[in-house]
Amino acid sequence: MAVALLGEGYSRFRAWGIAALTGLVEPIGGAIGAAVITFSEPFLPWGLAFAAGAMLYVISHEIIPETHRRGHQNKATFGFAIGLVVMLFLDVWLG
Repeated sequence: MAVALLGEGYSRFRAWGIAALTGLVEPIGGAIGAAVITFSEPFLPWGLAFAAGAMLYVISHEIIPETHRRGHQNKATFGFAIGLVVMLFLDVWLG
């Protein structure tokens, strides 16, 4: 930011000051984000469940039919089954 302002003719001090002021938004946004997460923590599992459902929908309605259309149905089904088993194993193993 400061380099771009220097290129526009601002003095070094003014360019640095403006760049520093634009950087102050980040800690403020971080504090707001932390407060929102603290408040909405009980809803995070629900949000993750909906995200997982959306991913399963995309896989079942887009990716699986595409792999079966090209003649790779056995490899695709086997890969899907192996991935599901690994995911369940990791879920139980890691808690």
